[in-house]
Amino acid sequence: MTAPSSTPGRVDGALRHDGIDHLPSPRPAYDVTTWQEITHLLLNLPVAVFGSVYAIVTLVTGGALALTVIGLPLLALSLLGARQLGKAERARSRALLGVRVEEPTPLPLARGGGLLQRLWMALKDPVGWRTLLYGVIRLPWGTLTFCTVLTSLLVLWPVLPYLARMLANADRAMVRVLLSPSDELERRIAELESDRGIVVDTAAADLRRIERDLHDGAQARLVSLAMGLGLAKEKLLEDPDSAAAMVEEAHGEVKLALQELRDLARGIHPAVLTDRGLDAALSSVASRCTVPVKVDVDLPTRPAPAIEGIAYFTVSELLQNISKHSRARSASVDVWRSENRLLIQVRDDGRGGAQLDAGSGMRGLAERLGAVDGLFVVDSPVGGPTVVTAELPWRDREA
Repeated sequence: MTAPSSTPGRVDGALRHDGIDHLPSPRPAYDVTTWQEITHLLLNLPVAVFGSVYAIVTLVTGGALALTVIGLPLLALSLLGARQLGKAERARSRALLGVRVEEPTPLPLARGGGLLQRLWMALKDPVGWRTLLYGVIRLPWGTLTFCTVLTSLLVLWPVLPYLARMLANADRAMVRVLLSPSDELERRIAELESDRGIVVDTAAADLRRIERDLHDGAQARLVSLAMGLGLAKEKLLEDPDSAAAMVEEAHGEVKLALQELRDLARGIHPAVLTDRGLDAALSSVASRCTVPVKVDVDLPTRPAPAIEGIAYFTVSELLQNISKHSRARSASVDVWRSENRLLIQVRDDGRGGAQLDAGSGMRGLAERLGAVDGLFVVDSPVGGPTVVTAELPWRDREA
């Protein structure tokens, strides 16, 4: 007695609709993926012949001419060419095998200094050497896969899909091992190079800002002050009353110049931050905000001065944005330590809609924090509230 089917409408592998039996829908024995793998395996031989000839000629010629003037430059150029072969092979594997392999970081030859430094950079390139090794070992493997698949197409076609999958998986493994970048190291080098550029650009922009503020503010005021005192000196004997008025005006100019210099110094690094730490410094910034701000700093010890400074200027910039753009009624600043990270969270009940690319300075803050392995996250739906979370690595202050 046959057990009833667990699927409604299906009996003994056939579909039943209104009492009529229908066979399952036909499907090809060789699907698209299988044909792609077969194509890749058949192309292995011509690609392997070219790659192996290139690798062997490169190594033999470069080794034979290593003692001459052209030997090492020729080998360096060959390694750069091997990078292009690896790029083409990764593209072939991506198209036919579905292997997603990151492209290696380009060699920074433009910043390599002199000719010898660039030559040495190319000669020690691990990506080029691994690609040459890939080309050498591919000739016997390409011959094996080509002959196996071609024979199976004529004789063993019923099992060819399984055989092709097994050989294609071995190809996938070779590509991942020999043609992929050194994942963590390559990625970390790229991040550090990008972060270094951001730090340099930020420092240059800060220097230009300080120079501009000095030139347009305090310096211009001091020049005017010097001219006024010179005129007062000339009139001191002839017209003492006018000279006294000019000295009084110069005294006011001195006060304004001192205030501008204090503001400029506070923008570089506030004295209260150096003397009393983040709690007092952030409270001082919050007192100048146009919105009532509650500050809560819970730190057992003070972090390193560089981290402390970045945290201060991050909160200062965020509070300026709240004053200018948020239309908030209240805000809060929370700072605490969690294991080896310094966490900052700034909230406001304003209109929201803040974005990293909205020109409000958020993008610059994200880049500055990213340059020191920090994080910057903005959660600001339209209508509010806005929550900005910043995360910095914790480093202890040296005694």
